[in-house]
Amino acid sequence: MIYFDNAATTRALPEVAEKMTEMLCEHYGNPASMSIMGLEVEKEIRHAAEILANGIRAKEEEIYFTSGGTEGDNWAVFGTAAGYARAGKHLITTSIEHPAVKNPMKALAEQGHEVTFLSVDEKGHISLEELADAIRPDTILVSIILVNNETGVIQDAAAIGKLIKEKNPNTLFHVDAVQAFGKYPIDVQKMKIDLLTMSGHKIHGPKGVGMLYMRKGLKVRPFILGGGQQKGQRAGTENGAGVAGLGIAAETAFRTMEESTAHVKEVKKTLLEGILAIPDTQVNGDGLEEASPYVLNVTFKGLRSEVLLHTLESKGIFISAGSACDSRKKVGSPVLTAMGMPFSEIEGAIRFSFCRYNTVEEAKICLQELEKAVPFLRKINRQR
Repeated sequence: MIYFDNAATTRALPEVAEKMTEMLCEHYGNPASMSIMGLEVEKEIRHAAEILANGIRAKEEEIYFTSGGTEGDNWAVFGTAAGYARAGKHLITTSIEHPAVKNPMKALAEQGHEVTFLSVDEKGHISLEELADAIRPDTILVSIILVNNETGVIQDAAAIGKLIKEKNPNTLFHVDAVQAFGKYPIDVQKMKIDLLTMSGHKIHGPKGVGMLYMRKGLKVRPFILGGGQQKGQRAGTENGAGVAGLGIAAETAFRTMEESTAHVKEVKKTLLEGILAIPDTQVNGDGLEEASPYVLNVTFKGLRSEVLLHTLESKGIFISAGSACDSRKKVGSPVLTAMGMPFSEIEGAIRFSFCRYNTVEEAKICLQELEKAVPFLRKINRQR
């Protein structure tokens, strides 16, 4: 099996699974309990928080554990809107956000808030000038994805953060770092990030656990109410096993980041160069040097992505359709649509996404299957 769908999820590291089993079967106390068993779990949770904080230049007390990226994004958006209601009701985001940010923004708009959706260019980048013009005295939040989950396009978080604070020091800056955390250098101080979300299963950790970084001193409202865990900010008994596993996954990701990035770049380069040698193909978004090496979005013109996806799957190669589109409705990926791509190109878009355990040999095998499948499927498509 060749798995090139790592932006969707990754396989857990063996040491993560081992740690979680240990926590579930041996160190299973409630971290809120004052017993020795409870204190053991609390120690593990604090250790994981320290690892996560150090990796993004934050403080341990600024780390809050969640059920994943979706909860973290929802908390950042809704929590800011509730906590800063007196300061204003204007929020800014982009047209290429993950639904975990876009849909809460739309919900707030329905509730009377004003939301500005920034446009992007043909590569998927926002305009700093448009952002500057959009920030107002009543703008309480700017939420921008760091590495796009469909295209791998990277926004300039440092320039964005600097601009936000220059235009309105009271505006909070939230970053969806689900596809960037552990794979791209993040410094919340230099980037002037106030809120940042990640998810464990994108970095070989467990599903169902993630993190929200919240700069100390913010008035963001709690999203889940109850027993007052996590300094009263996120109620519910902490997922000790998941958090411990997340800590191991994060520590490994940070320790191997430079080496992993160089290796994954070679895998992507091999696949990309081979795909572009196939007629009527194009890269969607930035090229090899500018985009994240972990994500590659390519259009195979004259094909429907789901047909190619299932063809490769029959060969044991797992990828993702670049869009979950319904051809009868002519609705394509909102991200690629926002980049100005016509539907005829969007419907043939495929996402390949990599991890440090993929190999150049796997990329070559995938290319061999593509070189056979693409001309064959195009021929069939023309005959219909």
